[in-house]
Amino acid sequence: MAKKPDTQPSGSGPLVAFYREWLAARPKPKPGEPPVRHTGFKKWWHSWIWPLIWAVLVVKLLINPFLLEAYEVPTESMVGTILPGDRLMADKFSYGVNIPFTDKLVLRMTRPRPGQIVVFKGPYDGKTLVKRCVAGPGDVVEVRHKRLFVNGRERDEPYVRHTDGAEYAAPGAVIDPAALQRYWEQGRLDQAHWVRDNFGPVTVPRDCYFMMGDNRDNSFDSRFWGPLPGTLVRGRPWVIFWSYDRFSDIPLARFWERFQLTRIGKPMFR
Repeated sequence: MAKKPDTQPSGSGPLVAFYREWLAARPKPKPGEPPVRHTGFKKWWHSWIWPLIWAVLVVKLLINPFLLEAYEVPTESMVGTILPGDRLMADKFSYGVNIPFTDKLVLRMTRPRPGQIVVFKGPYDGKTLVKRCVAGPGDVVEVRHKRLFVNGRERDEPYVRHTDGAEYAAPGAVIDPAALQRYWEQGRLDQAHWVRDNFGPVTVPRDCYFMMGDNRDNSFDSRFWGPLPGTLVRGRPWVIFWSYDRFSDIPLARFWERFQLTRIGKPMFR
């Protein structure tokens, strides 16, 4: 018996047909033929829904992991420079490319410098934080009566603010410098309230950085949880693109007062 001829064109099938109908770009009409026009749901799909899906995939799979990402600042540690509720757009390539889902940095181009505002993964609880780098590898950091000294010289910091007039004194007993350095590197000073106002001296280890908030009396930073490993650096904020303090004490009945519209567009990349 002769074999029944295959009426289905080569290379076709349910998946191929679905791809051509819903995913593939529309072929250009031949000369003299009218263009293919969709109606109903297909019109919405090809004009809006499918391009939007592509845009989301590009943002989530390419831009967010390697180029740009948005961060919200929920705390007051940078008040004076950054307010609670500020949304920052930060680049993720200034200090290298972070491999997604790991703490590995590749293609390092520059490193955080003192004075720069940096986005990083906190070594204490793994949360994303935004603070200012005040010292780098090999620098000796000390805080005396709330004043910052790096390598024995007081740092000029016009952006810093102090809101608590009280001062926590250092322990009366002399702490062995080697023990202090070890405790600090191990993050064992997180409960030592006195390090807020009188700290160190300690030496920043290799490939590590000392981070502090500009709102010095209300910042949980490297004074408490230790040096920041360079592998946890994520990038530098560029600009404030939105500002709405959802944790504000302002009642929801006056929610419009939580918007901080004058903050929008403020540059951070300096």
